[in-house]
Amino acid sequence: MFGTSSKTTRQKNTSFSSKHRAGKSTKQRSFRDHPSARRLEEALPRTPTKQTDASPQTSPTLTSAIVTLSIGPSQRLFAAHEDVLNHSPYFTAMLSSPFLNSPTKRIDLPTEEPEVFSSILEYLYKGDYYPRLEYDKRRNSWALEDTAPGNSPLLNKTGNGNIESTVYLENAGVSVLKDTAIYCAALRFALPELQRLALRKQGLQSGIMCGTILTSCRYAYANTPDEDGRLRAHYLALIVRSRSTFKRSGTMQAEMEQGGKWAFDLFVAMVNHMDDIASARS
Repeated sequence: MFGTSSKTTRQKNTSFSSKHRAGKSTKQRSFRDHPSARRLEEALPRTPTKQTDASPQTSPTLTSAIVTLSIGPSQRLFAAHEDVLNHSPYFTAMLSSPFLNSPTKRIDLPTEEPEVFSSILEYLYKGDYYPRLEYDKRRNSWALEDTAPGNSPLLNKTGNGNIESTVYLENAGVSVLKDTAIYCAALRFALPELQRLALRKQGLQSGIMCGTILTSCRYAYANTPDEDGRLRAHYLALIVRSRSTFKRSGTMQAEMEQGGKWAFDLFVAMVNHMDDIASARS
């Protein structure tokens, strides 16, 4: 269940435990369908964009042409309706190409990941992807389905019912957090609403291995531009909050010795955190 590399498993087995705790949902609802969804989304800063947020239809007409998509180096095939794909400006541009005017339309995306693209299609059709966000009316909070205590047999060692959702990326040859990979794909496909959804879901994860967090952080930095710092900031804040755990991690030591832009950003974030503490005391 924990997709970590062999290097990670040789390091000290430390993990991050989130302070978030999810109660059992009383009613399953889509994140976008709930009245408070917009307030929750607006709590996250938006990335400036000339495109408006793409909002998938709840019930697409499913009468348009079928498009075949070949995804990843393994050329895994998917099929989707053209009007559904058109919710993404990225696919709208591709489908308007004169090279795709034949009756049988096919798009090849060898650098995308099949498992991630499957979630993208699920979102375009349904407005969410597994595990879906569920609203607990009694607790007035959101949680991921199958992760509330007693809901799932896939419990982690802490017994809190949360599971670490990772995905293996063929092109990169590593396992990263699924929501991170989806966020980066949504950025490429110009789906800002999906970016916010993936970021919020990742904030509900817990029991994540330190090695997985660091690998995912590196992937996030490699696949997001400097002007889109939301996902990067999420990882920096996560490491700062859990600094005592990461200080004991052999994986963290190896990562810091390798360095990189994310390591300098982490240093700046840590200094800012110390300045905030000093200012509060004074």
